[in-house]
Amino acid sequence: MTENKTRGILLYNKLSSENNLFLKFLTENDEILTGISFGGSTKKKKNIYQLGYFLNLNIKIKNSNFPKNISGELSKPYIYDIFIDKYKLHSLLSIVSLLNLSIIEGQKIKGLFESTYKIINLISSKENWLVDYFLYLLNLLKLIGYEIDFTNKLSFNYLNLDTLQFVNKNSNKSIVFPHNLLDKTVKINFENVNSFFQIFEIILQNHHLNNMNLNIPTNYLKFKKLILGFLSKNEKNN
Repeated sequence: MTENKTRGILLYNKLSSENNLFLKFLTENDEILTGISFGGSTKKKKNIYQLGYFLNLNIKIKNSNFPKNISGELSKPYIYDIFIDKYKLHSLLSIVSLLNLSIIEGQKIKGLFESTYKIINLISSKENWLVDYFLYLLNLLKLIGYEIDFTNKLSFNYLNLDTLQFVNKNSNKSIVFPHNLLDKTVKINFENVNSFFQIFEIILQNHHLNNMNLNIPTNYLKFKKLILGFLSKNEKNN
């Protein structure tokens, strides 16, 4: 039997058998780790294995025919405050669900754990974090191979959703790009946020998830609905 230690963020959990949990983590080595926590759903342990929690992990491997035996304890950042704010909570669940679908076991994406650590820590500690969340999503696209280089592109109003290049003329393959939203020069509004969500979803779905016969995750869509609903109501009242 071999034994390893690492740190990871919990992306997925599922009851696999009586009191045992199947777990999926993004580790500090930028890799996906899966295994079983024996007794993980018991009262003593289940509060540890919450989606989005960072844990120090101990992994025991008996042999290649058996799943990894995972045990964990909470690690920084401690994000309890996120769970009492519905906007922060849904943003966290959206990030975790996107990571869970976008990366497969055995794939290594350099810098993904660190960028995820930073955005979750930021969401936990800041009041104004929505634009940083959007920038994280753009970085996620970049890390999985679909970079949108919007730096110094203010003179281009549109993004071609096929080529991911900025253009001056509108077409059925392009969309208005919300430059002002991302450089934080204007107040966040429904139109810009809705435009960003559309851009992100189309690129992720058409360029990445379609290749794996997957769809945009429900938790992301719930967060989008929550944010757009808040902005729409706020703008009607002002």
